[in-house]
Amino acid sequence: MAVNALSLQADAPKSENRAWRRFRKHRMAMLGLLLLIGMILFVVVGSILMPYERATVPEVRNRLQAPSETAFFGTDQLGQDVLARAIYGGQLSLLIGTSAMLLSILIGTFVGAVAGYYGGVIDNLLMRFTEAIMTIPRLFLLLVLAKYFGGRMPSIPFFGRELSGGVLVVVIVIGVTSWTSLARIVRAQILSLKNMEFVTAAESLGVPNRRILLRHVLPNTLASIIVSATLGIAGAILSESYVSFLGLGVDAKTPTWGNMMQMGYRYISTAPWMWLFPGVLIVISVLCINFIGDGLRDALDPRSQKGS
Repeated sequence: MAVNALSLQADAPKSENRAWRRFRKHRMAMLGLLLLIGMILFVVVGSILMPYERATVPEVRNRLQAPSETAFFGTDQLGQDVLARAIYGGQLSLLIGTSAMLLSILIGTFVGAVAGYYGGVIDNLLMRFTEAIMTIPRLFLLLVLAKYFGGRMPSIPFFGRELSGGVLVVVIVIGVTSWTSLARIVRAQILSLKNMEFVTAAESLGVPNRRILLRHVLPNTLASIIVSATLGIAGAILSESYVSFLGLGVDAKTPTWGNMMQMGYRYISTAPWMWLFPGVLIVISVLCINFIGDGLRDALDPRSQKGS
């Protein structure tokens, strides 16, 4: 058993190198990674160069100005700088996507791992609960809860600014309704892993079940979890955009790409820059995250021989 453990530790760096080589050979994944880095720099560096007041303080005398040297993305119907709103709205859209994904991964991994490893009644109860959650239309639930709770939640302090309470509602609803697929994937992998020799050996040595699950079994599902995490961010960004576009998500005073689209659709013909720029940013973000997810899936698939 000790020899096997040492060989696994020696093989780990080699497998990581093979995965990285496969990922680098995936051209669309590398393009997506570069675009995502550029997007992060856009929202982080942009917030340093451009004050938050330009995104939130109305200047009616400058309303509906076309893109120019003073306002590269133009201004909206209140005279607010569209570029500044795109920068700070991008921060919030990416934050919502990442936070909802982390909550989803936490729930899905826990449910799938416990159901798969312990089996029996626990497995049946957790899987029936998972199937019940899958029958709930997520977008409908998100719309209803955002409408009901959005205006009732207190504002949230965030790095010196106030975020509307709708942000927390959107994150929680997306997170607690999007974990079901991951739970089923993790459960299936745990079921195949728990009967392997290294698990049997650990059980015969009296290692507690919780330690076996956390230290020996669960790490072998990381590939699926990582891929699900990347794709989950893209899905959460889109879900937030849907709801905010309908006016039921994050309040318009707190910019996100979704509510920028909602404000811009009324000026589709007269001020197309109001919806064009946030729309392009949403498309680029979702595409590059999906490209990265596809590349990670191919690179981390142990059955893949490409680039090995």
